[in-house]
Amino acid sequence: MSSGAASSSVSPKARAGIGTGLLLAMFGAIAFSGKAIIVKLAYRHGVDAVTLIMLRMLFALPLFAVMAWWAGRGKPPLTQRDWLGVFGLGLTGYYLASFLDFAGLAYITASLERLILYLNPTLVMLFGWAVYRRKVRGKQLLGAAISYAGVMLVFGHELGLGQGSATAWGAFLVFLSAISYAIYLVWSGEFVKRLGSLRLVGLATTVACLLCIGQYLVLRPIGAVLEVAPEVIWLSVLNATLCTAVPVLAVMMAIERIGPAVAAQTGMIGPMSTLLMGVVLLGEPFTVWIAAGTALVLAGIFVFTRP
Repeated sequence: MSSGAASSSVSPKARAGIGTGLLLAMFGAIAFSGKAIIVKLAYRHGVDAVTLIMLRMLFALPLFAVMAWWAGRGKPPLTQRDWLGVFGLGLTGYYLASFLDFAGLAYITASLERLILYLNPTLVMLFGWAVYRRKVRGKQLLGAAISYAGVMLVFGHELGLGQGSATAWGAFLVFLSAISYAIYLVWSGEFVKRLGSLRLVGLATTVACLLCIGQYLVLRPIGAVLEVAPEVIWLSVLNATLCTAVPVLAVMMAIERIGPAVAAQTGMIGPMSTLLMGVVLLGEPFTVWIAAGTALVLAGIFVFTRP
């Protein structure tokens, strides 16, 4: 059959579904990337990471609680093992990963933060090999090497721009965030099969929201939140909705339409959108070193994730 005949066999409804899936995946990637921009904007108003992540999770809590309830309707109740797993996944995948990311953004640019987080597939590969002895292909090693070279290029550039120790500390915190989220992805496989992805995400993020709120109550006076600038409140609302809950749903709907592989490839638009928003909204520098590093990271992840 010719390629023209093959393409004509795809129904208009199927083509519309693919187009919608691609748009949802692109929107989800850009919205997720906007989180770093909002955090950097909020830091300009003198707020700290503990307070900022508490506000984000406080506003996101009702959304994720409703998501967990909706996905759990008519499903069997969770066992004790399920609850322990949900708590562990919420701790690693959303609480630790989010807090370390927020803390690191106080020291590095949004562009470098996004590039470090894009190393996540290589960390999943490493943990999969270490824990489950999954085979690692040569192409994956090549893609990982290219991506890490790109991150080191941008990291070296930022070391030359500002305080070396602060930049190194911020990059280290964000890398720990990527490790924490990789642990979540590797660990979540068996729970996704039993609980379903939407129910698991809703429950795990609800746990993370409660942990972030509890952390604030332990480390800060309750009334301190009343002293934050109004801009921080509105930025936190935007972060909780447009950059947290909404992209979670958008990416999941995209995966239903185009599959996880294509959704992941489409998500590579994320670092580019962060770079652009960082230059336009934050006034971050754009140099040939940052462009080259970003290109290397994207090329490496492209090589790494190709079937």
